[in-house]
Amino acid sequence: MTMFIMLTRLNEGSASSPQDLEALEKNVMGRINAQCPDVEWISSFAALGPYDYLDIFRADGVDTATKVSALMRTFGHAHTEVWPATEWPRFKELMRRLPAEA
Repeated sequence: MTMFIMLTRLNEGSASSPQDLEALEKNVMGRINAQCPDVEWISSFAALGPYDYLDIFRADGVDTATKVSALMRTFGHAHTEVWPATEWPRFKELMRRLPAEA
């Protein structure tokens, strides 16, 4: 399973009250769980900055991550960016296998 980071920015008018955000989340996560049942949600954060949320999940590949993004964009009324990520211990392991000199 590949780790992905998804940054989400809600479209203007997506929610008319703070309470609408939880209903929006339940709706979109229900759809993601139904359409992509093998996705493993690792963590979710509310963010201050150009994005409203940062989510970390595992999926079996780019096609599934694309489905997650499309569902979030469509039913979450949002803009998303999805990036593949490598956990730090794995990254260090990969770097140790590279030649020391070019």
